[in-house]
Amino acid sequence: MNDAAMSNHPMSDAFDIDLDQALDTAKRAAQAAADIIRDGYEAQQRGADVGVRIKADQSPVTEVDEAAERAIREIILADFPDHAIYGEEQGCSGEGDWLWLVDPLDGTKSFVRGQPMLSTQIALMHRDRLVLGVSSAPILGELAWARRGGGAFLDGKPIRTVACETMAEAAVSTGNLKSLAAGKCWNVLGEVAREANRLRGYGDFFHYHLLARGALDVVIESDVNILDVAALAVIIEEAGGVFTDLDGRALDLDTRSVLAAGPTLHAQLKPRFEGWRA
Repeated sequence: MNDAAMSNHPMSDAFDIDLDQALDTAKRAAQAAADIIRDGYEAQQRGADVGVRIKADQSPVTEVDEAAERAIREIILADFPDHAIYGEEQGCSGEGDWLWLVDPLDGTKSFVRGQPMLSTQIALMHRDRLVLGVSSAPILGELAWARRGGGAFLDGKPIRTVACETMAEAAVSTGNLKSLAAGKCWNVLGEVAREANRLRGYGDFFHYHLLARGALDVVIESDVNILDVAALAVIIEEAGGVFTDLDGRALDLDTRSVLAAGPTLHAQLKPRFEGWRA
């Protein structure tokens, strides 16, 4: 997905919408969500009730998650009323070639416990191909974004992954490894940990931001949802990295794992994790 054809600026000419306009919509939607999340986080820190309840999948949701998603949907649909939206809290609405993927508060467990490692993730998919992404971390004050052919940015500055060539030089971060621990590739992760220069567990949006700006070399996860990582995939690929699942497949709505790295290390690690669920 990083060939020269995708680096030309008029990428939006291939579509029936302007991707720069859509990116602006996503950034405005993320900002609206950030305002809601910051207010809710500060209120929760003061001991206010943010309406925590447990969903059917046993994950928590709060009034802040729901309010943030409503704000995002309102902004997106005002600009693109014919587009479909798949949101963490309200599910799917609409149909067509364009699908927005929205996690209004990725890290609700962190939010509930007063931890700042949380974000808003907004991506746009066209006919099963991710074309833009915005990752907003309102408590830490970071905003990353990218669109196909337009490069990747963090807080307005261009970012690139680094060209790390060997595991002996690599800083590796992991997250959500419960299912990997139950599979045959748990030993492979142990080998990676022994070979790596450093092993960390930054998790959530944070290690992807670090990877995209060249402060980290590999991210490995096995228990994710496409809404958690769709935007981050576009950002990392536009920053020069490679982002697949652990079997080396391109992302789709059923993606549940991640192998993200620079091209050299990704090529080295991919065959080692393939078939990890077997």
